[in-house]
Amino acid sequence: MQLDWTTTYAAIWRQRKEYLRPVKNCDPVSLQDLLGIEEQQQKLQENTERFLNGEAANNALLWGARGTGKSSLVKAIFNAYVDQGLRLIEVDKDDLIYLPEIVDEIRDLPQKFIIFCDDLSFSEEERNYKHLKSVLEGSVEVSPSNVLLYATSNRRHLLPEMAKENLGTKVVDGELHYTDAVEEKISLSDRFGLWLSFYPGTMDQYLAIVDSLFSDYSGDRKKLHEAAKLFALARATHSGRTARQFFQSYSTDR
Repeated sequence: MQLDWTTTYAAIWRQRKEYLRPVKNCDPVSLQDLLGIEEQQQKLQENTERFLNGEAANNALLWGARGTGKSSLVKAIFNAYVDQGLRLIEVDKDDLIYLPEIVDEIRDLPQKFIIFCDDLSFSEEERNYKHLKSVLEGSVEVSPSNVLLYATSNRRHLLPEMAKENLGTKVVDGELHYTDAVEEKISLSDRFGLWLSFYPGTMDQYLAIVDSLFSDYSGDRKKLHEAAKLFALARATHSGRTARQFFQSYSTDR
């Protein structure tokens, strides 16, 4: 089924039926909702604006600690520029085998597309990443000018790195020469021209996010902060995701 991208703004690939399902209720997260990742936001915005303006732009890999806003930033970028013709297609890593066909369907359309792969990483046995490499760069056909790939991952190199693979790495005439196994793994992430790193925030940043979520709260802020700290301690993390989970669970009637 060919989608009408003038009225469809986002879609998700469904493997079993092998079709793009239109998304009717997109996550409404906005750039103003995101705190503590201003530098990453600015760089991804600049890259996206170049893409929309028909200028050279890079595929982007957002990597780092869990719950730090990587996926939210991609969705917020989409929401910010959807009125300028930006469209979003979400593809699960297990469905990357279909990626060339998905790209073929949209390469000649007037809209600009972000292919979004969330939580992208591969085990030692998986080989789906080879389909991703050919779309990013490496096929005999030039990559379409109206398609970019934005991926999030907890790993910088997307594939597991074993200590034994580095045993053959050597320095020759001042240059580092990796083993073939390491080269194979690095070559995938190297195809993303824009790397954005995300790190765990401080407790003060966590509480700032809590305050932004409870902007209309008129109760005791000190009590609210103590509850938020206990909530984070129980989960051993104080990320933006933790702050939102606290917001969804905390009763303001206390």
